[in-house]
Amino acid sequence: MMRKIGNFFTAEEGQGMVEYGLIVGLIAIIVIAVMVALGPQIVGIFESAIEDDLAEGRQQLEDALGEDEGDTD
Repeated sequence: MMRKIGNFFTAEEGQGMVEYGLIVGLIAIIVIAVMVALGPQIVGIFESAIEDDLAEGRQQLEDALGEDEGDTD
């Protein structure tokens, strides 16, 4: 009985998986912290890119419509 108890405390089976799980958990925490810290800046980058694309698309549409209207006169 004492041998089984001793083996229980000294057995290292499954230790690697626990270590991988801890590493993955730590990486997840770091990623979440970075996203929370940089979130507003990332949103700003995407918003400015979208606004620039919309402005460019709007200008192209206005140019295309202006050319079409000029052709019908």
